Amino acid sequence: MQLNIKQFCSSLSSVFRCNGSLPYGDKGRRKSRFALCRRNKANGVKPSTVHMSCTPQAAKAVSNKEQHSISYTLSRAQTVVVEYTHDSNTDMFQIGRSTESPIDFVVTDTVPGGQNQADSQTLQSTISRFACRIICQRNPPYSARIYAAGFDTSKNIFLGEKAAKWRMQDGQMDALTTNGVLVMHPRHGFCQDSKPGQWREISVCGNVFTLRETRSAQQRGNMVESESNELVDGSLIDLCGATLLWRTAEGLSLTPTVKHLEALRQELNAGRPQCPVGFNTLAFPSLRRKDVLDEKQPWAYLRCGHVHGYHGWGGRCDPEVEAECQERECPMCRARGPYVPLWLGCEPGFYVDAESPTHAFVPCGHVCSEKTTVYWSQIPLPHGTHAFHAACPFCIQPLSRETGCVKLIFQSPLD
Repeated sequence: MQLNIKQFCSSLSSVFRCNGSLPYGDKGRRKSRFALCRRNKANGVKPSTVHMSCTPQAAKAVSNKEQHSISYTLSRAQTVVVEYTHDSNTDMFQIGRSTESPIDFVVTDTVPGGQNQADSQTLQSTISRFACRIICQRNPPYSARIYAAGFDTSKNIFLGEKAAKWRMQDGQMDALTTNGVLVMHPRHGFCQDSKPGQWREISVCGNVFTLRETRSAQQRGNMVESESNELVDGSLIDLCGATLLWRTAEGLSLTPTVKHLEALRQELNAGRPQCPVGFNTLAFPSLRRKDVLDEKQPWAYLRCGHVHGYHGWGGRCDPEVEAECQERECPMCRARGPYVPLWLGCEPGFYVDAESPTHAFVPCGHVCSEKTTVYWSQIPLPHGTHAFHAACPFCIQPLSRETGCVKLIFQSPLD
């Protein structure tokens, strides 16, 4: 997913694998991107009173539906309750799987190819119902900070005995959520020269830690005091089942618009690329028809990058391999590899520049600029509870280990 920023407050979110919109359309709080704007009335909160035992005051704070609080259960006999008070200088936005009213941005698990987890009933979601919260300053410099866990409908966060929790040097409590909230800030900003940073885990209080051995391990990582939970342009947020991209207003002002991507598509089609075998003219379909195969659809051999029209010959007959996974032999150079239709990447927020679409991700065939494919090909995205691999941001399909992208070779018309 992706988050993007509005000019006066915070960011909008863009969801990985959506390529511009959810498979069944953006509706209400369930959408592919979400703009964080300054609220009419501040709803931010900040920690205040700490109750170190199950006192009547602590019980009152938990039961009061007008009082935000976080409960840290240390044992059956001891629970630390931290009251939170209203902060007129900040706005709070919450992200999670729950469709209940406290959640501003509803996210669902994603699987490769652009489908929702709901399409696979056998899978159990690993995204928390109340995954995280983002606190944004209402005044300049409009900084935004991320915290693990969100407040539920009773304005509480409950951390049970099994949750990794500890007491800090100043006496305050802190904890990690079950599957954790991971964040990666890019080095050198989000641009052509960007490089991936280190993945870190964010605690309930916003502290930064190295990763646990697995997502749900009881032992926390080491605190990284030199880093903060403040989001920057291009920050990645992983909720163990969905990955979000945070974009700032300033960053988005340098990002190509949908109109610019459409102009690049038209310019590419105006060159009248031809199939080198059938000599028929190829054309990328409009962005509105980005998932509908067309008779003029460009196809490519991803081992070499030669672009063709569709043909059904040249495949390696292997009954153990599904038809769409069959390798094909390029008639131009005899290289064997995946043969797939090409699709333009339609989500502008994923682009690191505004250059022409000349490269394709391997093996999905999503097309965008060279710098964009190179950038995402070197980003290790969390996968499962302990693995990482590069993936196409437009469909979240894992990239080839040999080469994450390929330069496309178009043939110009012979006339």
